[in-house]
Amino acid sequence: MDEMAEELPGSGSLDRRAELSEFLRTRRARLKPEDVGLPDFGRHRRVPGLRREELAQLAGVSVAYYTRLEQGNGRNVSTEVLDSIARALRLTDAEHAHLTHLAKPKRHKKKPAARTEQVRRSIRHLLDSMDVPAYVSGRRSDILAWNRMAAAVFGDWSELPVQERNWARLVFLRPEYRELFVPWEQKATDMVSYLRMDAGCHPDDPRLSALVGELSVKSEEFRRLWATHDVKEKNFGVKQLRHPLVGDLTLHFESFPLSDGTGQALVTYHAEPGTPSADALRLLASWGADATRAGESAHS
Repeated sequence: MDEMAEELPGSGSLDRRAELSEFLRTRRARLKPEDVGLPDFGRHRRVPGLRREELAQLAGVSVAYYTRLEQGNGRNVSTEVLDSIARALRLTDAEHAHLTHLAKPKRHKKKPAARTEQVRRSIRHLLDSMDVPAYVSGRRSDILAWNRMAAAVFGDWSELPVQERNWARLVFLRPEYRELFVPWEQKATDMVSYLRMDAGCHPDDPRLSALVGELSVKSEEFRRLWATHDVKEKNFGVKQLRHPLVGDLTLHFESFPLSDGTGQALVTYHAEPGTPSADALRLLASWGADATRAGESAHS
């Protein structure tokens, strides 16, 4: 746990310099020389991935400059240099954005944080009018609002304390979610990657640091995945679920960031028309929030 102690200082914030250093180191370690057109000296290579001098050469910067950056000193680094390093490391768009957040953090105005995030009334009305599972997620993967269909598919979150309505806590700490997502490991990996992205944007968030610290203590799997420094943005995809009442579901999800500056997103799930999953959703719609409870009773 010593590594986590370094990453979660007593100030209640993540160590941005350590984050930058480890992110660059892990991205460099995953590249092989042949991936970037360099000769591989095989067994004579003592480090995994590219050497610092090789990466610096590819990025067109001095070894000393890149070394300082990988040691966490991103002060005065230019956008052009970051772009060159991102290309050399073959970063995804999400990873490139994460690198920029860590090296050139935006200055956020400090203001008292609300106890809980608020969802606009019009968004709540929109949720209620939708006939597909939908919810609003906020910072730190908090679940802020949802509709009847979401409760039928994922469980009735209204029965949980507010602080427990958090995807990371659900995925890593509640056994029923290990059974719901197939495979669970992919959902867990995605969840940690989303949190890493959030941490890069808001390294001074004490509630995020507390969440990471709690999960690192309670879940060895979270601790292992957090150490990979992988990042990912929520966008769209397909999820395989194994519902306790209707069985296997294949659902497409879309994440729509709200344009009000809150950082919240509307997430929807739907099944392709004419599929068994579409039939199963119609069945769940007739059960509503009682669907999960009925399924739990059937398996108890």
